[in-house]
Amino acid sequence: MSASLPNLLPADDFLPALLDLSLSGVVLYTPLTNAAGEVVDFRFAYVNPAAQRLLGVPAQPATTYLQQFPETLTNGAFAFHRDAFRSEQPATFNLNYQAGGYDTYCRVAGRRLGQHLVVSFTLSQEQDRNQVEQALRESQAREQAARAQAERQRAHLERLFRQAPAAICILAGPELVFELVNPVYQQFFPERQLLGKPLREALPELADHAAYYTMREVFDTGVTKWQQALPIPRAHPDTGEPQDRYFNYIQQARYDENGQIDGVLVFGVEVTELVLAQRHTQDLQAQILHNTQLLIQERHTFFQVFANTPAAICIQRGPEHRYEYANAAYLQFFPGRQILGQTVAEALPETVESGVVALLDHVYQTGETYYGEELPLLIAQPEGPPKWMYFTFTYQAFRENGEIVGISTFAYNVADQVLARRQREMQEQRLRQIFAQAPVAIFVLSGPEHTMEIVNPAMSELIGQPREQLLGRPYFEAVPELATQGYPEFLAEVWRTGKPLALQEQPAKLRRHQPQETGYFTFVYQPLHDAQGNMTDIMCVAVDVTDQVVARQQVQVLNEALQTANDELNKTNAQLTRTNIDLDTFVYTASHDLKAPITNIESITLALREHLPPETQQDELVSQLLGLLDHTVARFQLTISQLTDLSKLQLAHTGAAEPLLLAAVVDDVRLDLTPDLQAAGARLTVEVAPDLLVSFAPQNLRSIVYNLLSNAVKRVLGN
Repeated sequence: MSASLPNLLPADDFLPALLDLSLSGVVLYTPLTNAAGEVVDFRFAYVNPAAQRLLGVPAQPATTYLQQFPETLTNGAFAFHRDAFRSEQPATFNLNYQAGGYDTYCRVAGRRLGQHLVVSFTLSQEQDRNQVEQALRESQAREQAARAQAERQRAHLERLFRQAPAAICILAGPELVFELVNPVYQQFFPERQLLGKPLREALPELADHAAYYTMREVFDTGVTKWQQALPIPRAHPDTGEPQDRYFNYIQQARYDENGQIDGVLVFGVEVTELVLAQRHTQDLQAQILHNTQLLIQERHTFFQVFANTPAAICIQRGPEHRYEYANAAYLQFFPGRQILGQTVAEALPETVESGVVALLDHVYQTGETYYGEELPLLIAQPEGPPKWMYFTFTYQAFRENGEIVGISTFAYNVADQVLARRQREMQEQRLRQIFAQAPVAIFVLSGPEHTMEIVNPAMSELIGQPREQLLGRPYFEAVPELATQGYPEFLAEVWRTGKPLALQEQPAKLRRHQPQETGYFTFVYQPLHDAQGNMTDIMCVAVDVTDQVVARQQVQVLNEALQTANDELNKTNAQLTRTNIDLDTFVYTASHDLKAPITNIESITLALREHLPPETQQDELVSQLLGLLDHTVARFQLTISQLTDLSKLQLAHTGAAEPLLLAAVVDDVRLDLTPDLQAAGARLTVEVAPDLLVSFAPQNLRSIVYNLLSNAVKRVLGN
């Protein structure tokens, strides 16, 4: 039994020796991508001795793939490298290469290995060309000629289809009906009627094949598909047995004049012999690829982590700081820039004046790690004005064999945080200005210690202390007199419940008050929360209402005194009412009881005048006495009459006031007094406006007018 390879010698010794002795060129490429993540070039990561000799390049070429071989953009070689990196499957490519001093037939095999592309190749100038290679070379030459012909004569598309060495067909509609088939394509399926038939009907062996579904996908999405070495089952022309043939396919959507997809164009080249040859080559290269994968696995792991991290990462090599690697996050900082392969000064010229290049020089020369925080950098944009960006970053030197060979950069764009903080600071400054100019007293207490973070001038004046003595101190340390007046309990309740607390006319004795003075304040304790909903501060908005409270208290005292006076007055009025009732009773009784005696005296006086002789009445003394008796009787009668009228007036029920024409009331009373006026020989003159209205109870107004006029008549009668 033969010994296994790992038992004969270590793999780490075998792989370098195998690569050094290999007659085939082996190159390990690192893709270079643009800001959109598209592969735009490759960098040489490793070149074995055979590849150095065949390509004429050193072990570490300073150029990229396209810089070394620019003609590969047009001959398909670069597209092969790019597509091989995109694919997870091994790929092969054959090319008659005639450029840059070369005239040779190239056979190339490639396979993606992590974030790298491993390529093995041979040139016919290094070995004899067999008939298959020669035939394939001639076929490729014809294909290139046909491609050039197509570019020059687009107007003759149908003729090109029929004369092209590639298999070409056009499938129309969602059923993929064969609309056009060139002879090469028809030769793949001899004795088959293709034109006018749907694909599944014409080629039933493709009904459930991947080729059919990719064509449907192209028709549905419009995305071009490029497939290499696709196995297609085809009946053998002699035996009829199905056998796999291999084709390189391009499937592209066709659009009508309205821009709608109406078919699929298929371009194919049979590469069966090449595929079979590649399989043999792949078997030989499998061990090399496997060992190469082990060799770069560690490097791949690091780059995989770098590619997926949100931090911007790049590696700059050499004293000129040439970009060797940049992950997607880093490239997004500088859209539209060619970064990889360029120096920092070339790729980002704005960094020279900003001092970034000087920082890199310092790190490279000293090996000291540099930590930058919120470094501003004005970055030119593909469209529009330059954009300010702010970076927090680390520059760290890396070494090979103990010598500094480059710098690794880890950076974050913190522009959003910087701008947000500045906006927040502006808002806070604006809020502080509003607080400072507010006509009400405001302060903000921070945290459970109630530290006075904001105090506006109105609050400083209300407390009676300068703002400088209040800011930054716990509330009850700055204003200790409130610690025993219930205010700690108010704040504790707000901090515990997280709900606002409003108090009206709350008493407080402050340091600025006199010993017997108390202030009164209406205020609101409003809890403030952070973005996560956690309470962080308490804001107080207060108004000094001491003057209003004191004024109301004084009014209340006056109202109480007035109420006392009113109570006393009501008592006096009640007493007077009772006295008036007694007086009215007395007046009524007196006037009633005195009427009879006065009437008797009057009768006696009349009887004396009738019975006394005339000479006696003419006596001076008798005449004087009789006159005194008449005058006394008249005065008593007048007094009794007035008492009677007063009693009636006071005892009368006062009716509701209503508007009355005073002239009409006077005229009505005058009619009642007409006999008295005639008896007295008096004339009543009324000078009252006919439309003069007075608001009075009708009965009382008439009694007053009647008493006034009747008294006047009586005075006229009594001279």
